[in-house]
Amino acid sequence: MSAVVVMGTQWGDEGKGKIVDYLAEQADTVVRFQGGSNAGHTVVVDDETYKLRLLPSGILYKGTTCVIGNGVVVDPKVMLEEMDAMEAKGVDVSGIRLSNRAHVIMPYHCLMDGLNEEQRGAGKIGTTKRGICPCYMDKANRIGIRVCDLMDKEEFAKKLKENLALKNHELKALYNHEPLVYEEILAEYEGYAERLRPYVTD
Repeated sequence: MSAVVVMGTQWGDEGKGKIVDYLAEQADTVVRFQGGSNAGHTVVVDDETYKLRLLPSGILYKGTTCVIGNGVVVDPKVMLEEMDAMEAKGVDVSGIRLSNRAHVIMPYHCLMDGLNEEQRGAGKIGTTKRGICPCYMDKANRIGIRVCDLMDKEEFAKKLKENLALKNHELKALYNHEPLVYEEILAEYEGYAERLRPYVTD
């Protein structure tokens, strides 16, 4: 079985999505192996425009399995919005597979991304404030929440409580920001978990 890997060698806007879309027509499986929903690409088919951030462009080809791999950091809200938008245009999303080892972007990741950017002042780096870097930081720090944790109600509740205690302390100490509410995040993400469950796999 042959495989083709498309990689960019700069920060983006290289046309990777266009190449992947071209190759996807002949592929059984299209795998997104890293990154998050900070970028994306637009595909136009028969005058219909599709905006993709997390979903591999193979989603436009019926019968193609589209994998969001364990190296991707996933904002479940963004993923579900994108899936809903695809379905509204008649695209079959049943071929999506989400790695149970992918890390989950949480509300505190997005918030801290934005607050950190503000603190930089004139030295801003131009982040999209979508929480990608803070989520990768938690992954490297071995405190991140993975999709498999999100799928386990007790484990998710435990990890969220531990992480939020740490993040709320940082929000107060570093940014003088009010704490985030555990119960609100728990309820929101439990809802995401139930909708994503059919697509999650090893």
